[in-house]
Amino acid sequence: MFRTPLNLFRVLAVAEAISWTLLIAALILRATSDFAIGVTVGGAIHGFVFLSYGATAILVALNQRWGVWPTVVAVVSAVIPYATIPTELWLHRSGRLTGAWRLAATDDPRDAAWHDRLMRWFLNRAWLLVVLIAAAVVVLYAALLVIGPPGGRH
Repeated sequence: MFRTPLNLFRVLAVAEAISWTLLIAALILRATSDFAIGVTVGGAIHGFVFLSYGATAILVALNQRWGVWPTVVAVVSAVIPYATIPTELWLHRSGRLTGAWRLAATDDPRDAAWHDRLMRWFLNRAWLLVVLIAAAVVVLYAALLVIGPPGGRH
């Protein structure tokens, strides 16, 4: 399913937009009724997908050798409702999502960097990479839950 960086990035970009829809719908329901639990559930889903999208954007940026600007745009696009969709389209049309996972070293001198070797090692053990990224997202998510929601508790 995620045989290319494009596939993975696109799925997470769409999931992030869907999670915004859930959160916004829950906020509308809370404002118009007594359905406050919807914000808790919608916020939790959105928060988890938000962090997953950010981790995916960084992984794909490293694999595709994006510069700082496209990486920042990709990560920050998750903060603006539905911005991950036009961001994905821009990255795809500009060729930044073209290509495969870099599983093997090439003659490119950039492949000799320690982080490239480490990334290739993990990409060749995708199950381990998924577990580590998921664990990092869960730990960060739990820490953010302890800190509390943006704007404080209502």
